[in-house]
Amino acid sequence: MSGKRLRVNPITCDGRSLCAELFPERIRSDDWGYPIIDERPIPPPLMPGARRAVDSCPKLALRIE
Repeated sequence: MSGKRLRVNPITCDGRSLCAELFPERIRSDDWGYPIIDERPIPPPLMPGARRAVDSCPKLALRIE
């Protein structure tokens, strides 16, 4: 386990759901398109997908900690 987790800044996020489309293994969207993040640590095999979702966020609201 990497121990790294996804975090979202709810103030910055504008609910486009791109992250949920790119990383459905750990992110789903609520009824308005805002992300609901799975709080579990991201295992190494899922890290590339997590990084892609973070790098693709148009508002830079998603990060890996």
